[in-house]
Amino acid sequence: MRNLFLALPAAAILALPGAAPACAQTYDPNYPVCLLVYAPEPYNRCSFTSLAQCNASASGRAAQCVANPFFANANRGPGRRQHRAY
Repeated sequence: MRNLFLALPAAAILALPGAAPACAQTYDPNYPVCLLVYAPEPYNRCSFTSLAQCNASASGRAAQCVANPFFANANRGPGRRQHRAY
């Protein structure tokens, strides 16, 4: 009886529709431009180095090119100047 009492809440938790597996990040931080494809299964493809290159790939498709929000070099400012003491 005790096992049944413990098994029922566990089965109810596993049967919840919100218990789907999480998706991993699809933005590659090595490329500045991403292609968002609107298909029955939408996906992101971040493998473009320029907007023109991405637009050529998106031409004729239900897709759009956007700037990669996770681009690794996006927030880097100019490097710090190093002064030599003579």
